[in-house]
This record gives sequence, C-alpha cells and structure tokens, in this order.
Amino acid sequence: MRCLITYQPSSAEYSPEGLKRIDRNLKGLKNLPFTKEALRHEAAARAEKMSIQGVQPKVSAQLNIRQGEFEIVDAGGKYILKPQSADYPELPENEDLTMRLAQTCGLEVPLHFLVRGGDDQLVYVIKRFDREGRNRKVSMEDFAQLSGLSRETKYSSSMETVVKLVEQYCTYPMVEKQKLLLLVLFSFIAGNEDMHLKNFSVISTQNKVVLSPVYDLLNTSIAIPNPVEEMALPLNAKKSRITRYDLIDYYGNKCLQLNDRTIQKIQNQLLRAVHSWESVVMDSFLSQVMQKEYLKLLKLRLKRLFPDDDLSTFRHA
Repeated sequence: MRCLITYQPSSAEYSPEGLKRIDRNLKGLKNLPFTKEALRHEAAARAEKMSIQGVQPKVSAQLNIRQGEFEIVDAGGKYILKPQSADYPELPENEDLTMRLAQTCGLEVPLHFLVRGGDDQLVYVIKRFDREGRNRKVSMEDFAQLSGLSRETKYSSSMETVVKLVEQYCTYPMVEKQKLLLLVLFSFIAGNEDMHLKNFSVISTQNKVVLSPVYDLLNTSIAIPNPVEEMALPLNAKKSRITRYDLIDYYGNKCLQLNDRTIQKIQNQLLRAVHSWESVVMDSFLSQVMQKEYLKLLKLRLKRLFPDDDLSTFRHA
C-alpha cells in the first residue's frame, strides 16, 4: 500500500507523514461520503456559487481537523475537490501526477493530494493559494480577466499575448518570464494541451505582482482520444507540430527576450528533473496502461525538445 498524499509505502492510505503535510494537528482522514456521481451532482448544483469554475466538475470544501473529514461548502472553502470525470478517464490521478512532475522542475505548486470517495474512487484535492490567514482572499486575476475576455473567449488569444500581459502587470517581468518559459516547456513535454488564458494568473503577494503558483496541469494528450492540437493558444501562429525552434529560439529568445545563458539554465533545470520522472509515474495511482501511455508521451516530447539527451531512464516507455 502507498500513501495517497506522499506516494510512499505506507501501512495506511494516509500516512502520518502525509497527514502532517496537510496539517500538523491532523491525526486521520476519512474517505469522502460521496460516490463520484453524487460528487458530480454536488458540483453541478453549486457551480454558480463557486468563485472558481471550469470544465472539470469541482466543489469547495473545508477540512475539519478535529473530525478528520472534508465538509463541502458553498463559500469560504480552503480546498477544491475534483471527482472522476464522466467523460475522461482517471483525471484526478492524472492531475495529481502532473502537478508532482511540475514540482520536480522547480515550478511552484500548491498542496495537493488524492482522497477516496464513498465508492472507493479517487478524488483530487488542491489547497487554494488565493486564501491566507483566516481565509482572507488574496488579490488574483487570470489572464482572461486581464485581457477583458470571458470564459467563452479564453482561447481567443496567443502565447505572444501571454508575454505582453506578464510585461504589463508583473512587478519584475524578467523574473516572471523565466517562470513562464519553464511552465511552457513543461506543459509541452507533459502533454498539457489546455493552457488557455484562464490557466495563467497573477497574484499580489508581499507588495509584488507575480505569476501565481501553477494549477490545472493535466496530461490531456492521454486523456482525450486522438488529440489534434499540442497547445491551446497558438505559438508562432500554430497549435500543433511545435518544434524546438518554436519553443526555444522563437518563444524563449525572441518573445520572452531571455538570453542563451538563462534559457540553458532553464533547460538544465528541466533535464535534471526528468531523470526522476519514470519512478514518479510508476509510483502514481494511474492504471498501468495509463502510466505506460504517460511515459511514452513524455519520452516522445522530450526527444523533440532535447534530441541529444540520454533518455535511457525511461525503461518502461
């Protein structure tokens, strides 16, 4: 058995180490008293009351530390719960894994983990990073809002516009541009092909405006049958057949105006993380079939981006 929070071997699904990551006073965690269908019904019923919406069903929740259980709420929740999708397989397991891989690269990732529902199905949990202290809301805006666009028009933009928004709104744009390039490279490698404007945000913290921690990272390539696009927003006027030139020379050098030394540093940061990825994927809660598909996609994308790198660590791809 492995802990749903740490992925480490454990005598219980929630190990003491994992529980401490959530809260030092948490002694146990109960399964959610909902089936996946019931949780999706709750999500649909409460959708208009939530400040965060999207394609995936989700509910807001508070964690009752003393009782060791999540309580669904209409407002004021510190956690977001995402049940299994009715349309796409293993999304909670997929998102939890993709966020873990992102963290190995140095991307800022909120607390996240898996819990079981009443039907033994896994549910993805992420702690809201736009709340602090006693649930005080932190100023945060996504790039659709900054562009004057809506949920319906969140794809009506480009990756070049994303750069302009970073330049316009971030306190130290050159610092944030490095984070952006790392996120874009990771998203390409991990098959995260739904990075529309609402999946980029800025947040105000310590009197600075910076890119928010990452969220909604999924390997959509293995979740959606026969995907035709590799990016949600066009880069260099295209959404598919993305090349190393597009990502490094065009986007990194020309659009983000990062020098070769900085870009190489970001690439090295990625490559150092890559060699741990197979073990992380194999320890994940994806099915073996999906693990193999995930590793296959990682290897293919890495070969396109880093054709000279040794990928012998991917033995199961």
